[in-house]
Amino acid sequence: MSEDENNMEEYPTEIHDYLTAFEKTLSSVDEMLKKMMSVSRSELLRKLDPLEQAKLDLVSVYTLNSMFWVYLATQGISPKEHPVKQELERIRTYMNKVKEIADKKKASKLDKGAASRFVKNALWEPNAENEHTSKTPAKGKKRQ
Repeated sequence: MSEDENNMEEYPTEIHDYLTAFEKTLSSVDEMLKKMMSVSRSELLRKLDPLEQAKLDLVSVYTLNSMFWVYLATQGISPKEHPVKQELERIRTYMNKVKEIADKKKASKLDKGAASRFVKNALWEPNAENEHTSKTPAKGKKRQ
């Protein structure tokens, strides 16, 4: 009997696909952590602006707490009743705040002068009769 066949007997076959997916995910997390750990933290933070630093810190702490959640579950401890649940919720709150800040930064700025000119020009269209007989000059840009 090979080692794979022996391992198959240790757990129900119904969860084999779940375990395979878990193993792949764990491998990808391991690769990402190796990449992050290959660069010193101070060097990494120098390259990032404060918002990106906050994102990196939040993702790091969220990942660590999520891994602890999985550890608790594998030990038969319900993570839903453990303080790690509140910690994950707290981190998610800060992640949402950082996302709001990032979205505000990305939002386009309104040029109020240009907007008022667009509205004014869209609403007011002089006809030929009023243009020649009008005694008051049109408000807006002066012609030179």
